[in-house]
Amino acid sequence: QVQLVESGGGLVQPGGSLRLSCAASGSIFSINAMGWYRQAPGKQRELVAGITRSGSTKYAASVKGRFTISRDNAKNTVSLQMNSLKPEDTAVYYCNRDPAFVGLWGQGTQVTVSS
Repeated sequence: QVQLVESGGGLVQPGGSLRLSCAASGSIFSINAMGWYRQAPGKQRELVAGITRSGSTKYAASVKGRFTISRDNAKNTVSLQMNSLKPEDTAVYYCNRDPAFVGLWGQGTQVTVSS
């Protein structure tokens, strides 16, 4: 059973950058699509970026052009580079399969964008 651990969150000023990492305890090579999700207070969890095993990507309209998802199948990691951060990006960020599998949710990593 693969387990996922997110890291890299923190407090950043508007316009700043963060890089999130998701480390898998097992191989993710067999998982076709991985994604980064976020959940802001009082809102539903949403998919912000996804990447297939071959490297095809997709992004939510709200982050397109600012976020970049990548994966390293050999190292079993998925990353999310976040640039030009806005206060509305404040949320707990999670990685999971795309579509998400309930048994793969981890603790997430908190991202707070505030001056």
